[in-house]
Amino acid sequence: MKAMLSHEPGGPETLSLEEQPTPQPRKNEVLIRVRAAGVNFPDTLIIRDLYQMKPPRPFAPGGEVAGDVEAVGENVSDVAVGDRVLALTGHGGFATHVCAEAIKVIKIPDEMPYEDAACFIFTYGTSHHALKDRAEIKSGESLLILGAAGGVGVAAIELGKAAGAKVIAAVSSQDKADFCKECGADETIVYPREMDRDAQKEFSNQIKSLAGRDGVDVVYDAVGGDYAEPALRALAWKGRFLVVGFPAGIPKIPLNLTLLKGSQIVGVFWGAAVMREPQGHAENMQELFAMYADGRVKPRISARFPLEEAAEALNMMQDRKVQGKVVLTVD
Repeated sequence: MKAMLSHEPGGPETLSLEEQPTPQPRKNEVLIRVRAAGVNFPDTLIIRDLYQMKPPRPFAPGGEVAGDVEAVGENVSDVAVGDRVLALTGHGGFATHVCAEAIKVIKIPDEMPYEDAACFIFTYGTSHHALKDRAEIKSGESLLILGAAGGVGVAAIELGKAAGAKVIAAVSSQDKADFCKECGADETIVYPREMDRDAQKEFSNQIKSLAGRDGVDVVYDAVGGDYAEPALRALAWKGRFLVVGFPAGIPKIPLNLTLLKGSQIVGVFWGAAVMREPQGHAENMQELFAMYADGRVKPRISARFPLEEAAEALNMMQDRKVQGKVVLTVD
């Protein structure tokens, strides 16, 4: 097998394509011949030792894949050799082969291409869990998405619309705003790349002008940093603020705002929810496959790279140039 390996903490340029022995699945594991691998922001962190998971080196990044089952270990009965599957791997996906825990392997519909499948579970799983399980979003409510042009942001746009919400997409450029409109957003806001106090006040005012004078019902924050507080200030009474990610840094929030608004700050740790609540995860995946089948959701893949160009894909991700999803194709 071949894999893009990290031997020491560093950026994408530190990865190297190398040959390794093809692993064999252990008990409760499945060996997957990878056909496509999704590229996500945590992949840029894990190679720098900045993610909550720190695998022993050398390792390949890549937390979600799609491909064919080549072998199964003892005690595996839900999938068989030859099945087309997607899987959550945590790491190891930037390779021609990877072993995954059987509980994290899901058969994919025949009509779903490998590239779509490799870009499906992480973003749509996160956003569906966030909006359905954590925010309990309702038809007629308003939803603000920070970083709406990225993978989880686009998924949140589609799922917000499917739930009957008014969707406001907040992004850092006009071309990203136009992309979000194409994905179904009702309104867009272009925020500055540097956010001082005046810019924060203006951002809050823009949100309220689009959501209504009472404010926005749900904030989906996949950005963090100085963008979080003005979004929180624009929350409606009993609004819900979803903490999804921090590419702009971990924000400092004045907690008196939650008291004044009767609001909630809600953590979204989808990976932990998958492990702790497997039945709920299985139900969510069936709902997502049904929405994919009837065209309500579909990964927006904006860039494709071969495995050996994984560093370029990661650079695009960490530089926040991605619209929708980036995928590695593994021949």
